[in-house]
Amino acid sequence: MALNTSVEAPVPVGEVSRLIGGWIDRLGAVWVEGQITQLSRRPGAGVVFLTLRDPSYDISIGVTCYRQVFDAVADVVGEGARVVVHAKPEWYAPRGQLSLRAAEIRPVGVGELLARLEALKKALAAEGLFAAGRKKPLPFLPQLIGLVCGRASAAERDVLENARHRWPAVRFEVRNVPVQGVHAVPQVVQAVKELDALQDVDVIIVARGGGSVEDLLPFSDEQLVRTVAECRTPVVSAIGHEPDNPLLDFVADLRASTPTDAAKKVVPDVGEELDRVRMLRDRARRCLEGLVAREERGLAHALARPVMEDPHRMVDERADHVASLVDRQRRTLGHLLDRADSELTHTHARVVALSPAATLKRGYAVLQKDDGQVVRGSAEVEPGEALRARVAEGEFTVRVDG
Repeated sequence: MALNTSVEAPVPVGEVSRLIGGWIDRLGAVWVEGQITQLSRRPGAGVVFLTLRDPSYDISIGVTCYRQVFDAVADVVGEGARVVVHAKPEWYAPRGQLSLRAAEIRPVGVGELLARLEALKKALAAEGLFAAGRKKPLPFLPQLIGLVCGRASAAERDVLENARHRWPAVRFEVRNVPVQGVHAVPQVVQAVKELDALQDVDVIIVARGGGSVEDLLPFSDEQLVRTVAECRTPVVSAIGHEPDNPLLDFVADLRASTPTDAAKKVVPDVGEELDRVRMLRDRARRCLEGLVAREERGLAHALARPVMEDPHRMVDERADHVASLVDRQRRTLGHLLDRADSELTHTHARVVALSPAATLKRGYAVLQKDDGQVVRGSAEVEPGEALRARVAEGEFTVRVDG
């Protein structure tokens, strides 16, 4: 029930602690799963102290149990082991501290771990986190590679040495983190987020050497899988050896069988690329030479045609015909001109014969009055009238007599 408190009527610390203890006592026994991070087993002591930690959320809680409870699993359980504990929550009022009183401890076997991982795998796959359509392509030549690995580990050495051997100019942004144990998941998640936030990082490699199923559990953690799924930067999973398949392999944009394989898949080999450039250059040269040779053959074939060997041949063949036509046209035009000249001469002769001037040359004269009127009859003149007589070689004046 909620407490009725105020500034004037506060509740003492002891009362609050007592009430919290009462609420916790009503919870009853629960089954709790976690990883043992601290184990205190003093010789002769009747109580064993444990610390259980949730790797995914970085939360711990203390556990106590009687010696005989722990002795039942002492041969298979130690620090770092994953266990399931049947315990009742307890509240230690003087210190205000919550702990668990264990009545039974069971180690989590490999078979059970694999079954849980398979169930988690199916659930994440159903959400589409492993879909091929979500995979991002890797850049051809990354300028800066983010690397998440253990400090001074073989995985780090394999990735760096092989990558720099393949492409000496490649650069790395390395984050050294624990790759197993209770601190692995939160630190790996934090390292991936930091590298993903860097704009210059082109690809992220998460690398670790081989190990047991328990050692590789951090890379099947749901929190890490979801973090990688949300990354904007392509992520390469290089965990363990070829047979190892943590859930990180399925959500990553590329899965490498080993850290060495990751270096080979992420960084191109400078020698191979030079050979490829050389091969492409040779192929381009052959294509160009083939094209030029084909065009030269076509040009030679065209030049071999008679019309190209003797371009004036067609003109020469037509020249005689053109000359014949010109001569024929000239003769025809000459005949037409001669005929026209003859007709013109005859017409001119007829015109001359019929002209008044020709008549006058035969001795005739034309008489005209003063006003220019031609005299055609004797009745048109009077005695003593002066007339102008026009002859072939001039004119003169005459007078009518009678």
